[in-house]
Amino acid sequence: MPHFRLHGVSDQNPLATVIGKLGLPLYRTSGDNSVLYDHDLKSYALFDMDGNQVPQELVSKVGETFENILKETELVRQESSEDMSIQRAISIVFERRPDLRLEGLDHKVLQWYLCRMEGWFAADADTISLKGWDQEVLLPGGHGVMVRGYLPVINTLAKGLDIRLGHGWETFIADAAVIAVPLGVLKSNSIKFEPRLPEWKEEAINDLGVGIENKIILHFEKVFWPNVEFLGVVADTSYGCSYFLNLHKATSYPVLVYMPAGQLARDIEKMSDEAAANFAFTQVKRILPNALEPIQYIVSHWGTDVNSLGSYSYDTVGKSHDLYERLRIPVDNLFFAGEATSINYPGSVHGAYSTGLMAAEDCRMRVFRTVWRAGSLPASHG
Repeated sequence: MPHFRLHGVSDQNPLATVIGKLGLPLYRTSGDNSVLYDHDLKSYALFDMDGNQVPQELVSKVGETFENILKETELVRQESSEDMSIQRAISIVFERRPDLRLEGLDHKVLQWYLCRMEGWFAADADTISLKGWDQEVLLPGGHGVMVRGYLPVINTLAKGLDIRLGHGWETFIADAAVIAVPLGVLKSNSIKFEPRLPEWKEEAINDLGVGIENKIILHFEKVFWPNVEFLGVVADTSYGCSYFLNLHKATSYPVLVYMPAGQLARDIEKMSDEAAANFAFTQVKRILPNALEPIQYIVSHWGTDVNSLGSYSYDTVGKSHDLYERLRIPVDNLFFAGEATSINYPGSVHGAYSTGLMAAEDCRMRVFRTVWRAGSLPASHG
């Protein structure tokens, strides 16, 4: 299943050197913005359930209200000694500031913004930590789409390496190892560590949240939708909202990508691929009644795939953001990497890549010291 988004299109992105050397085409979808939007507002087209387009001025106005609500949650955070969910904090803001409550279509657009925020964390607002939600470092340069996906990057990084797949039952003896499996796999205890990992490490694995955001890719015969980056459907609840990434602008292929997150993603994972694709297409038909049937579809199952068991990590209520660093810290000759070990860039490809470089270097130094010590011992000890 291709991952194709790049967050932080700038030289500060750890992946910039690799992407630059390969000359890979990047399609920029937005400039610098808050975590709420990985695409510019002007490149959206939002619709209600009856297929009526929401006026752009209303979308912008509600966006400002949503940002004001989040600013108010900052005050709630400062006043509260205990953590709470983003959802609970927003409820407190509405109690204090009834003027920020919205009705009718405005309320539905506000729910869509919340839906987009939940998509960023791959989790529902009632599970996302108020204290931890904005702790990641956002790189400058806005966001983009890797037109050819990440496969060229992976192939380049893999050149010259001895990579063996499907060797789960074989025995390998080594001086050290880098553990870079997804957080969901670590949580499942399908990997047994002997001796057992220390308690602080197990707590980090258990207490970090792992979210789900799936992709349902719909390939059509031709384009029949507006020439915007994103299509959205607004609803009374964030669960009922939806959004589609328009890949035609970036790749010239007539493709829409439906991206459900959190509980909605879990519910859709219970469906067959055909039913999931039909569900996504139903959302398209709501806003574009003359939509053509898709000629192909691909459905991801990040939550149930045994090799992932989730999409990426997030801060859960009542747990410290320092858990990311605790998950990264080595245990003797075991080194840990992956997006869930990146305290600055969790949930991102560049976070996973940068922690991989760090773990590889730490591992190399460990092996180097071991060899050096062995080589420097007196001959009689040899």
